[in-house]
Amino acid sequence: MNGYSIKSDDKKEEKPATAMLAAASKPNASSMETQSANGGSGKKVRRKRNCKICICFTILLLLLIFVVILILAFTLFKPKRPITTIDSVTVDRLRASVNPLLLKVILNLTLNVDLSLKNPNRVGFSYDSSSALLNYRGQLIGEAPLPANRIAARETEPLNLTLTLMADRLLSESQLLSDVMAGVIPLNTFVKVSGKVTVLKIFKIKVQSSSSCDLTISVSDRNVTSQHCGAIAAQLPVSS
Repeated sequence: MNGYSIKSDDKKEEKPATAMLAAASKPNASSMETQSANGGSGKKVRRKRNCKICICFTILLLLLIFVVILILAFTLFKPKRPITTIDSVTVDRLRASVNPLLLKVILNLTLNVDLSLKNPNRVGFSYDSSSALLNYRGQLIGEAPLPANRIAARETEPLNLTLTLMADRLLSESQLLSDVMAGVIPLNTFVKVSGKVTVLKIFKIKVQSSSSCDLTISVSDRNVTSQHCGAIAAQLPVSS
C-alpha cells in the first residue's frame, strides 16, 4: 500500500515539471515580433546604404568621364587656327589711260588670286562666308565673295578668287595719277576666314585666320613685279 502511494505521488510531481519544460521550449510571441521588426529595419538600412554607395559611385564615374573629356579636348584635340595662304596673285586684265586735260585716270583691273586654306586640327573646320579684299593705299577698291564651306581634318582646300577693281572707288584718289605716271601701282589683298571647330561633338571653339599680300603692279608690263605675303596672327577665343 505504501509503495503504490509513493509511485502515484512521483507521477504527479513529474507532470508539472514536463509542463514547465514545454512552456519554456515554446518561443515567446512578443520576442518573435521584436526580432522580425529588427530584421526588417536592418534590411532597410542596408538597402539605403547600398543605394547611397551606388549613387556616389555613379557621380564619381561621371566626374571621371568629364575630366577625361576635358583633358582630351584641350590636349589631343586642342583647337588650332586654320592657315590661310595667298599662293599667288596674277594680272588677268589691266587697262590704264590718262586724260591730261582733266588730270583723270581711267583704270580697269582684274586680278586672279590663288590661295589655300589648311585645317591643322584633328576634327573638321566649318567656316562662314566672307570676302577677299583689294585695297589701294588703305582704301577698299574691290572684293570677291568667299562662300561658306567645311574642311575635313588635316586637309587643305585650294581656292581661286577673282578680284575686280571698282573704278568709282578711285575717282577721289589724286595719288593714282602720279602712280600711273610712274608706271607702278601698289596694291594690297586681304583675306580673313572665321569659323568653328567642334571638339568631341561637345565643345564649339571659334577660330579665325587672316592673310595679307602687298604687291606692286607694272603698268607697262601688266604683271605683278613684287609680292610679299604672310599670315596675320590671330588670337584663339576660348569657347562659344
